Amino acid sequence: MSQLEIAQLLGYPDAGQVSRHERSYCVPSLLIALSYQAVFRVPVSDLFPGAYEMTKQTIEGRLAKMENDLQQCSAKGRNAAMIARKLEWMCVRQSPEQSNSIHAPEIA
Repeated sequence: MSQLEIAQLLGYPDAGQVSRHERSYCVPSLLIALSYQAVFRVPVSDLFPGAYEMTKQTIEGRLAKMENDLQQCSAKGRNAAMIARKLEWMCVRQSPEQSNSIHAPEIA
């Protein structure tokens, strides 16, 4: 398909935005990214691997900091149970069988 044909499917009047997305000059909005996924039947993370990896690294860093902060807490009672559940979720999330799953266990 041409960039113009893809642009028309996505609702753009010309191929300019599609070209900018392909060259990673700009990141599409969530709705447009999901539209690409619908057109090509390929996950958004595969269509925009650079943006996905950058986002993933940022989130992993924030999760590591959150886990460290939670481990430093000295909560009692109800707060202790909530902190324990969060730490358990983080532990399960890091296990090999969870790494390929889109859905991680919910925090109760």
